[in-house]
Amino acid sequence: MICYRMRCKRFSRPQQPHGESLAQLENLCKQLYETTDTATRLQAEKALVEFTNSPDCLSKCQLLLERGSSSYSQLLAATCLTKLVSRTNNPLPLEQRIDIRNYVLNYLATRPKLATFVTQALIQLYARITKLGWFDCQKDEYVFRNVITDVTRFLQADTTHPLTKHRKIASSFRDSSLFDIFTLSCNLLKQASGKNLNLNDESQHGLLMQLLKLTHNCLNFDFIGTSTDESSDDLCTVQIPTSWRSAFLDSSTLQLFFDLYHSIPPSFSPLVLSCLVQIASVRRSLFNNAERAKFLSHLVDGVKRILENPQSLSDPNNYHEFCRLLARLKSNYQLGELVKVENYPEVIRLIANFTVTSLQHWEFAPNSVHYLLSLWQRLAASVPYVKATEPHMLETYTPEVTKAYITSRLESVHIILRDGLEDPLDDTGLVQQQLDQLSTIGRCEYEKTCALLVQLFDQSAQSYQELLQSATASPMDVAVQEGRLTWLVYIIGAVIGGRVSFASTDEQDAMDGELVCRVLQLMNLTDSRLAQAGNEKLELAMLSFFEQFRKIYIGDQVQKSSKLYRRLSEVLGLNDETMVLSVFIGKIITNLKYWGRCEPITSKTLQLLNDLSIGYSSVRKLVKLSAVQFMLNNHTSEHFSFLGINNQSNLTDMRCRTTFYTALGRLLMVDLGEDEDQYEQFMLPLTAAFETVAQMFSTNTFNEQEAKRTLVGLVRDLRGIAFAFNAKTSFMMLFEWIYPSYMPILQRAIELWYHDPACTTPVLKLMAELVHNRSQRLQFDVSSPNGILLFRETSKMITTYGNRILTLGEVPKDQVYALKLKGISICFSMLKAALSGSYVNFGVFRLYGDDALDNALQTFIKLLLSIPHSDLLDYPKLSQSYYSLLEVLTQDHMNFIASLEPHVIMYILSSISEGLTALDTMVCTGCCSCLDHIVTYLFKQLSRSTKKRSTPLTQESDRFLHIMQQHPEMIQQMLSTVLNIIIFEDCRNQWSMSRPLLGLILLNEKYFSDLRNSIVNSQPPEKQQAMHLCFENLMEGIERNLLTKNRDRFTQNLSAFRREVNDSMKNSTYGVNSNDMMS
Repeated sequence: MICYRMRCKRFSRPQQPHGESLAQLENLCKQLYETTDTATRLQAEKALVEFTNSPDCLSKCQLLLERGSSSYSQLLAATCLTKLVSRTNNPLPLEQRIDIRNYVLNYLATRPKLATFVTQALIQLYARITKLGWFDCQKDEYVFRNVITDVTRFLQADTTHPLTKHRKIASSFRDSSLFDIFTLSCNLLKQASGKNLNLNDESQHGLLMQLLKLTHNCLNFDFIGTSTDESSDDLCTVQIPTSWRSAFLDSSTLQLFFDLYHSIPPSFSPLVLSCLVQIASVRRSLFNNAERAKFLSHLVDGVKRILENPQSLSDPNNYHEFCRLLARLKSNYQLGELVKVENYPEVIRLIANFTVTSLQHWEFAPNSVHYLLSLWQRLAASVPYVKATEPHMLETYTPEVTKAYITSRLESVHIILRDGLEDPLDDTGLVQQQLDQLSTIGRCEYEKTCALLVQLFDQSAQSYQELLQSATASPMDVAVQEGRLTWLVYIIGAVIGGRVSFASTDEQDAMDGELVCRVLQLMNLTDSRLAQAGNEKLELAMLSFFEQFRKIYIGDQVQKSSKLYRRLSEVLGLNDETMVLSVFIGKIITNLKYWGRCEPITSKTLQLLNDLSIGYSSVRKLVKLSAVQFMLNNHTSEHFSFLGINNQSNLTDMRCRTTFYTALGRLLMVDLGEDEDQYEQFMLPLTAAFETVAQMFSTNTFNEQEAKRTLVGLVRDLRGIAFAFNAKTSFMMLFEWIYPSYMPILQRAIELWYHDPACTTPVLKLMAELVHNRSQRLQFDVSSPNGILLFRETSKMITTYGNRILTLGEVPKDQVYALKLKGISICFSMLKAALSGSYVNFGVFRLYGDDALDNALQTFIKLLLSIPHSDLLDYPKLSQSYYSLLEVLTQDHMNFIASLEPHVIMYILSSISEGLTALDTMVCTGCCSCLDHIVTYLFKQLSRSTKKRSTPLTQESDRFLHIMQQHPEMIQQMLSTVLNIIIFEDCRNQWSMSRPLLGLILLNEKYFSDLRNSIVNSQPPEKQQAMHLCFENLMEGIERNLLTKNRDRFTQNLSAFRREVNDSMKNSTYGVNSNDMMS
């Protein structure tokens, strides 16, 4: 047994609670983890949250660990202790954290039969204490760094800080300990592989499993601090440090894992393969060319050995990890390198056979197919660029892969329908992902792909036609052929879209023509039957095909002499792009007529219309078509059922109306000019809808649901038009139509339904669009008060919504964004657009006693204070709208910021401080700009206050200066944060960071001096002089002012400073002490 030295046995000094208190806690744990009754579980959860926040939580946690009779109470104790050691405000003292660390290790050592989840929770607690205390010193010793010693003793005995600090800790841990841990784990694995382990023994089985997990975690470490999401980008490069080179140049490391794969039971193999995936992904620059070729040769040999002995791949987890390993062969190595490997011809044959077999067994591990297709996609895309003389043989094997994919999908249709299996076509996201990959694979040896598709399509189309003409055809046979045709239409669209990846020839364009003709002929057949029956999946495939066809063959960049158009002319009589566009519009109108109640088809159809309306030449051709003129003159529910309001669909299903009216708005603008009569004619259905709502609001009793549906549909339509009208003339027509006549209706809707986001969100978004000065469309005449009147309406809506939404009370966490934060976020965007639109002189409001501006700004503050800091950064849209608004306020309305109460100013400064370390670069850049404006304002006010002959400071400025002098730590903290990011991190917005930094330094010269000395002293003695010189050069030639010339010089100095510091700190494993000012 291990007995860790402990200063005292207990890490807390509790009063002994009554036995019933302990029993009550255990009962609550049982209710939380075991009960199936939601109400009981929620009640228990609430009580345990209160326990976590109670003053005696620490002492009760120790009692639960020592005396608790259930695993759940031990889990609660471990979880609570993890939260306690993680808190940033009022952290636990160093002595107490050391005691907890020692207690946890002793507890784990003396209780080998803990439940697995309890052991994991306690290990997580130990890891958290170690990480957060990485820089903590006691008597000049880093007390939490003896991880390897602790763990080694364990093995012998028995088988939220700021983000910047986390990264510093991770970097120091990587440099000082991680390679030793990786070496230890590999050595132990070698020992394990050399012994005849009894894996039926639970302890030996568990030890091997944990060893493999440890090795995998070492290889999966975020070496350069850029992985924001562990699940993202599965094809990333592993940034192994140069100091690890020896381990990867030694072929025995790679061989160890391949040997383990073949020697241990299949239950361990997925972890072994996961390690191989990471090893295969080490950065290319770790090796020179000869070393890389040797490493790749060993890797390919190992893969070949697995393919020759594929028995273990029948396990889905092994199969999945092996597919990932195959994908890494091409994501990290070039085709020119692969073909030079000695066994390449045999390996590519084995991989092709494996892929074909995998595709044919489509029902086995479908999620793994992505990796195989990814491999072949990358191989096919490399063919035009490979310079090696050795044959790549892809012209032989790629068509086999293409054929296997296509035929296996077609063959699956009958089995899925017969056995009632889950249809892959229902998962449009997965289908689209596979088709994107196939689009490149199929373009390799395109003649073979096209011939296969023509043959299969003709067979299915002929069978389908015969079945439709037969009176005795079974519905199952019809459904099978429709399913096969659905796959074929999707695939034809994909391979046509793949043209963009390859230099295309006239012959290939002619082949595209053959495929397009067949799909259009099928469309004519299915459209003629829509009155009797239709197939939703086939229609979605058609829309996917049209989208790919539009991208490649419709638009300003396409050569109209393309062989595709020649083939369309010969077969279907479509002589030019205008005639093809008429086919598109015909299909769009048909879909909207027959599929108006089917949201997926309607939204994709309208997206196609929207995409067509963007092109400069295509939109002008479209307007000339009679079908488009029909749409412009008849956009009512009578002709387009999705515009109706009397259906039972959800209010949110009306979103597609915005897309429809955006497209109509663009089409209308082509010939609109200043023709007000044409505009009013177009707006007649919307005018009638507004009048209907106004009539309802004028009576005390009206059908609320009908009113909501009418209004929501109307504002969604208007937002589409407002978005499309980005020219002054057309937008002024819209503005004069809606103001003042209909604006009160929008205000009334906000008053009535503020608590229903399905109503308020569309209204608020419309208003945000109306005040957005897109393309300078909001330019009022010099004698027009419309700019001010528009802002008054904006202020009224923000104030009305803001004051009412704050009356909602406590909102459940899982609904807080939908019910509250989303509307607030739109209000912030609306206010930002209005304040930065340059069509209102805001100085006149106070001058003439108009409180519109003050009301809007005060509402902003009230809304802001109702949002916890964490929510500001947790919801990306809220983050972006808040910080962009704050940027405008600090730039143009700093006097308002200065006049706020101290606690509000501190809230805003805290939000900026937290935003500086945000992962979203836009948020971080916005915070830098806000900070720059605030610092500049402070510096100017301080400079004025020290001058003898100057105008006295305003009351607001004087108060603001006083608040800042009372709380210097806030600005100092931001100075250290910015400097920390620039020195220690991968700073992606260095220019933005440099702008506030000079002002921060000039306002805190003594603090900056101390900070500089602290950083210099934290370096190894031989590097201190170089670091000192870096700081000297940073301030060289910098004057005590914030003039543009001086700022620009500082920015240049900072770029040089960052380069010099990085060079100086390379190969240094010294960190910065947590007691210094950078922590």
